[in-house]
Amino acid sequence: MDRIDAMKVFVAAIDEGSLAGAGRRLGRSPAAVSRAIAFLEHHVGAELLHRTTRSIKLSEAGERYASGCRRVLVDLEEADLAVAGERTAPRGTLTLTAPPISGEEILRPIVDAYLDAFPAVSVNLILLDRHANLVEEGIDIALRVAQLPDSSMIAVRVGGGVKRVIVASPRYVAEHPRIVEPGDLTKHQIVTTTHFGQDAWVFPPPPGSSIARSVHFKPRLVVNSVRAALASAIGGRGVTRLYTYHVNDSVQAGLLQILLRNAEPAPMPVHLVTPHGRMAVPKVRAFVDFAVPRLRAEFARLSSEADLVE
Repeated sequence: MDRIDAMKVFVAAIDEGSLAGAGRRLGRSPAAVSRAIAFLEHHVGAELLHRTTRSIKLSEAGERYASGCRRVLVDLEEADLAVAGERTAPRGTLTLTAPPISGEEILRPIVDAYLDAFPAVSVNLILLDRHANLVEEGIDIALRVAQLPDSSMIAVRVGGGVKRVIVASPRYVAEHPRIVEPGDLTKHQIVTTTHFGQDAWVFPPPPGSSIARSVHFKPRLVVNSVRAALASAIGGRGVTRLYTYHVNDSVQAGLLQILLRNAEPAPMPVHLVTPHGRMAVPKVRAFVDFAVPRLRAEFARLSSEADLVE
């Protein structure tokens, strides 16, 4: 059996969550999928998947092997496309990741338009409140709202005016001590997210200092969803920190108010990020060329809306 083909079956099984799903995706029988997995397990001398009648789960060895398989398959695709050159039309499945709200409200409409423009491409859009490892998780492009570390990734800036703001409902503000400076937050109920810091928030240095202020707290509520934090803050459950585009509508509607304006960190840049070498893949290059001007226009609009609520 061809090992590369078996790797494709193995990765498809992981992505689909079952051997039957891999069979449907690849147009193969369940028996053929099982044979491919068994071939790989025999080759490496270890069990890669724990199987039940309805699902599969990666073994410890399988997790390590899956990362290697994805890298091999990506490298092969890039080599094929490098030979084919620019004459190759965008095709195949493009895998994207983004934070949930920006993915749903900003990126998804652009993805819809991209699909209309490139009918031979399918898209897998994964919305995560964490930074995925693009290479190990087989992701082509990520939308990142963050200061990017130095890396081998290719990053294209699409926005630069996204602010992190402290918000609370008018009712909460009226019923609790005033918040005049960041240290006052230690006296308040904090609703925080796993993405924005669970037990501390960092603020710019006070006047006359070069040392950033770090305010530590014991949160009253920790959630892994921006929407949940937003709803709890609107409901008067506490103070939270979110991006401006998360709260613009609620601030304009009077459901939230922005606090500590004089202690806001510098705006966060927004980038499309892709692993080095993926820009040679037509579906990736086509998406970047298609999405960048649209994302820049959308983040410029959101920045203008944020200015209106200040």
